Amino acid sequence: MTPISTADDYAPSPAQWVRDQVEAYEGSAGRLANTLRETGLAIIIVTTKGNKSGKVRKTPLMRVEHDGEYALVASMGGAPKNPVWYYNLTADPDSVAIQDGPAPFDVSVREISGDERALWWERAVAAFAPYADYQLKTQRQIPVFVASRQS
Repeated sequence: MTPISTADDYAPSPAQWVRDQVEAYEGSAGRLANTLRETGLAIIIVTTKGNKSGKVRKTPLMRVEHDGEYALVASMGGAPKNPVWYYNLTADPDSVAIQDGPAPFDVSVREISGDERALWWERAVAAFAPYADYQLKTQRQIPVFVASRQS
């Protein structure tokens, strides 16, 4: 387990809207900027370490939670390639934090497949219906991770 210190080497997203959302979410302890733009659909902030740079990265993702665990869906809107944060998770699955509300907590992640993926995919599409369309847009199977609190 390698906890992330967000004070160390934080590299904000190159996308201004992502930087703004992360800043507002964290600055308000999750009370503001806690939905995907104007959709009203809940998001979480996922913090990883860059697999090449080692810098701290923060990514808003759709909130797909079940019994205290979270699905992290690497959809990238149905693009033909995985998002950069996918590689951060696979390189260091124990250096991940999630903020779902007032404070972040450390998690371990694992990529899932088979029946377990099918179950979590169903939950993900229920939380954010466009995931189904994203899967139709790409030939790759969109990766799904399950994040569990570290003890």
